[in-house]
Amino acid sequence: MKFVIYGSGCSKCEQLTSNAQTAAKDLGINCEVEKVTDTNSIIDAGIMRTPALAIDDDIVFEGKVASVDEIKQLLA
Repeated sequence: MKFVIYGSGCSKCEQLTSNAQTAAKDLGINCEVEKVTDTNSIIDAGIMRTPALAIDDDIVFEGKVASVDEIKQLLA
């Protein structure tokens, strides 16, 4: 499974990364995390608000720090 975190690298982006990794770990899912910080790449992906999370190329959260439980619900 691949997680892509879109954002500037701010504390909210770091928290979203941590939450996604924790959710995957809690469910026993192996994941790869990619961080996209380039503004043009973020825009090209169709992201209008950061931070954003994509799971396997599907944008699932945009403009918020999803909680561990919210991410788990998507993965379960």
